[in-house]
Amino acid sequence: MMAAVQSNETRRIHPHKFTLWVAIGSIVMMFAALTSAYIVKKNQANWLEFDLPRVFWYSSFTILLSSVTMHLALKAFKAREMGRYRTLITVTAALGLLFITLQYFGFRDLELRNIALTGPRSNSAASFLFVITGLHMLHVLGGVIALLVIFIRAYSSRVKNYSALPVEMAATYWHFVDVLWIYLFIFYNWIG
Repeated sequence: MMAAVQSNETRRIHPHKFTLWVAIGSIVMMFAALTSAYIVKKNQANWLEFDLPRVFWYSSFTILLSSVTMHLALKAFKAREMGRYRTLITVTAALGLLFITLQYFGFRDLELRNIALTGPRSNSAASFLFVITGLHMLHVLGGVIALLVIFIRAYSSRVKNYSALPVEMAATYWHFVDVLWIYLFIFYNWIG
């Protein structure tokens, strides 16, 4: 009887993980609504066709690489290889910031090609790209902030908690924003 009670307890999802999955579900619904609106709006006559900036390809590679380093950081944490974990979590946060920087340069490239993202000169095509990609950048920034928090904890001499939960949650979120960007990138290039 005791073993049955213990096995039921071990199958429960941690409340923080449950909350994260609910948040991810909400974010998915928001981006599904935005990309659906993009498709509807694209069928209007005044839609501006333009190529995405080349730098978006580089940012896609960057976020994919950051997902690999995040996976390796989690593995290192669970193996208690703290030096390797610190290095990998640092690289992951740096790649996240590089992703945001590359996205910014992509927007600058559009502006330099006279494709206004906002304001009276803008077209809804560029504005949709700006809003959807900008929202994704904000979610990546939230992930970078979470990574910086666990980064600081990794270097803190006072914190000796080896709970993998915060790192697992950060990894789950990080992989989610990675998959979300890949979806958006494919959407922009071949679907939308």
